[in-house]
Amino acid sequence: MSVPDAVEIYDTTLRDGSQREGLSLTVEDKLRVAEQLDHLGVHYIEGGWPGANPKDIEFFDRAPSELSLSTATLVAFGSTRRAGVRADDDDTLRHLVKANTSTVCIVAKSWDYHVTEALRTSLDEAVSMVRDSVEFLRAAGLRVFLDAEHFFDGYKRNPEFSLQVLAAAAEAGADALVLCDTNGGTLPHEVEEVMGAVVPQFDGVDVGVHFHDDGGVAVANALMGVRMGAKQVQGCINGYGERTGNANLCTIIPDLALKMRIRTIPEDRLERITAVSHHIAELVNLTLDPQAPFVGPSAFAHKAGLHTSAILRARDAYEHINPDLVGNGTRFVVSELSGKSTLQLKAEELGLALDGDALGSVLDRLKELEHRGYHFEAADASLELLMRRATGWSQPYFRLESFQASSEHREDGRFVTEAVIKVHVGGERRIAVAEGNGPVNALDQALRSTIEQFYPALSSIHLTDYRVRVLDTAKGTGAVTRVLLDSTDGERSWSTIGVSENIIEASWQALFDSIVFGLLLHDDDAAGDTGGHALAEPKGPDGTA
Repeated sequence: MSVPDAVEIYDTTLRDGSQREGLSLTVEDKLRVAEQLDHLGVHYIEGGWPGANPKDIEFFDRAPSELSLSTATLVAFGSTRRAGVRADDDDTLRHLVKANTSTVCIVAKSWDYHVTEALRTSLDEAVSMVRDSVEFLRAAGLRVFLDAEHFFDGYKRNPEFSLQVLAAAAEAGADALVLCDTNGGTLPHEVEEVMGAVVPQFDGVDVGVHFHDDGGVAVANALMGVRMGAKQVQGCINGYGERTGNANLCTIIPDLALKMRIRTIPEDRLERITAVSHHIAELVNLTLDPQAPFVGPSAFAHKAGLHTSAILRARDAYEHINPDLVGNGTRFVVSELSGKSTLQLKAEELGLALDGDALGSVLDRLKELEHRGYHFEAADASLELLMRRATGWSQPYFRLESFQASSEHREDGRFVTEAVIKVHVGGERRIAVAEGNGPVNALDQALRSTIEQFYPALSSIHLTDYRVRVLDTAKGTGAVTRVLLDSTDGERSWSTIGVSENIIEASWQALFDSIVFGLLLHDDDAAGDTGGHALAEPKGPDGTA
């Protein structure tokens, strides 16, 4: 047994990944995710279960004409024939043949407990179901992968039966035997032991692995599986999946390629993995874990002064790989614990020229604001504005004269919020009134109605999250509150912050910075600026510092 030189990457985000709680993909979503997976360069994309539901039926109907895959092969998923039913009379197998894919993957029970208790049939019949199904699909001209469901649990209880399932598939012509840890409770040393016994018995047939993360070791299990001879790894982008998720391909692929020197996706596409991870997170409308290895926004973020000073001298002192290899980048997080060296690094990262006096001024202001409750490491855009203002910059887009927001609970039970805003923009004084489902929404609508005519780019900017934290709970309803806003223009995301005893004022500060920063990004795009962007320090109700 030897470690393979190359491993095929099989993505099941569109099927297994979509079983995650809170994740629901439309057919359009599935098509767009598939495009991203092909862009990344995975070998196989499992599209779903044809015939199982209207969504998957439509997906496989549209895929041939709407998906132009350059590196990936689309796979249809299904199960073996039912107990007591001939393969050529089984609806699931017929749908697989009609799915118009060159490759199919079928799941089979490989744990005797499931055969007797769930299928309620004999072990001999379960083995026959595997053999008949593979033979039927091979006769139809299809490549066939077998997912041996619950294999690791089944092997530990009844290895003879589990091996009979694999042998039946191999003898019938299966192209790959995939060992699945369906319950996700297997540990790496068990993977080593089981695969050490199983893989040598199937020389000439590729063995794959499919792990779930219920024990928190799905990635480790997948890497161990490859060490023990697996030539195919199944998983999901960003670790999506039922319960605690599937093995995370965004971690597995770089680990295999950069740490174990095993070929996976095309070498020149590895740098795309961060962008693809973020793009798919947007498509499925789930916030990416900032601490996700390799691809998370914080994966190469440094806060400790010792770390940042060391990176100035040797980049690899506190980074296990060059972030550029996976399309990510080094980021320096600034807080009241930072020194001038960290601020200088941050300024250079943003493309800002700050001399010693300016750096000292920013550092003093930063410490003062964080003492009041600001938290700039969670608000990258507000920090950038604060630093840019230290260079003498001021936002040119509009000047706020005043705003007011009021809420009215009416006799009929309706709760109405209204905002009035007065701004100076484009040489004009403009007044707008807007209603919203709350004061922040009403203010946002009113501001947009006054300035969007002058800044069409504003139409692409919208909030994605709004979070409030009470900072000194002992004061009850009079406590200082911190508001954090996450915003996006569809391509980039940023966060802004506001702090005040008045929650509407705190919200306005964060909203103001969000709009200004979004407009600044579009200005830089128009100017072809590839350097940093900026934001101003927190504003009062009049828009001044």
